[in-house]
Amino acid sequence: MATLVRPGGVRRIILLTLGWEELPKSVSVYGAPPEERMREPVPGVLLQTDGGWVLLDTGFNTALVRDPALHRRFYPTVEYRPVLPGPGEPIEQRLAEVGVDFESIHTVAVSHLHHDHAGGLKLFAGKVPVHAQRRELEYGLSNHPEPERHAIARVDFDDPTIDWRLADGEAEIAPGISAIPTYGHTPGHQSFMVELDESVGGDGFIFAFDAADLTENIEQELAIGGFIDVEPSETVEPIRRLKELAARKGYPLIPGHDPHVWPEMTIHFHERFGPVPA
Repeated sequence: MATLVRPGGVRRIILLTLGWEELPKSVSVYGAPPEERMREPVPGVLLQTDGGWVLLDTGFNTALVRDPALHRRFYPTVEYRPVLPGPGEPIEQRLAEVGVDFESIHTVAVSHLHHDHAGGLKLFAGKVPVHAQRRELEYGLSNHPEPERHAIARVDFDDPTIDWRLADGEAEIAPGISAIPTYGHTPGHQSFMVELDESVGGDGFIFAFDAADLTENIEQELAIGGFIDVEPSETVEPIRRLKELAARKGYPLIPGHDPHVWPEMTIHFHERFGPVPA
C-alpha cells in the first residue's frame, strides 16, 4: 500500500527578530514584580510554501518609533521602550540578511494588531493578502479611543488598499499553515500551527505568539499580563488549549517573546534547513 503524503506543507521555517521591546515583566506574566524588567524580541516567522513565502507578523511601524511627536503619542510612558534593529525597515533588513527577496512574499498573516506585530503592514498594502481574525479588525477599527489605549494604533492598519482575508475562528492561511483563535490578549488574537512537508520531515510547530509570551506562561500556566475585556485568569485557557493541541500532535509549542527560546529556535531552524539557496 502506498504511503500517504501530506501535500504542500511548509518546506522551510525562518525566525526573524524584527526589534526588541524593553518593558516590565508584568506585561508578560500577570503579577510579576513591577521592578523586574525584560528585553524581549519582536517576532516574525517566515515560511516557505509551494506558492512562495508566507510572513507571520510584521513588527513595528518605524515612523511611530523614529518621529519624536508620534513617539510621544504612541509610546507615552518610559516603562515601555521599542527598539529597532537598524536604520531601515526591519522586515526588509532581515529578509536581505536571510537571502529572501521581498517580492517573493505572497501572503501575510498577523496574530493581532498590537503595534509590535502589525506595524509593518504598510509595506504590504495593495500587494498581498493579509489574514486576521474578523473580530480583531472590527475592534481595531472601532471609532473609540480604547484600542489605542491598549497599544493598537489604527494608523498601522486603517488602509483601504490592504487586502484583508478575515476569519471567524480556525482558518487555513496556506497549505500547512493554520490559524488557531486564542482570544484574550486582544479580542481577536490568533496563534498558528505550522506543519512541514513530508520531504523535510513532516513534523510541525505551534507558535503561540502573545497567547503565551514566555516559557513560564506555558510550563506553569501563568496568566499573561496583557489582556482586553477578560479577567487575567481567562488568559490561561488558551494556553491550555495550545498545550493540548501540541501534545496531541507531538509538536513543540513556541512562546512569542521569550528572550532565550526565540534566539535558540532561530539557530535551530537555520541549522536544520540551512541557508536559503541563492
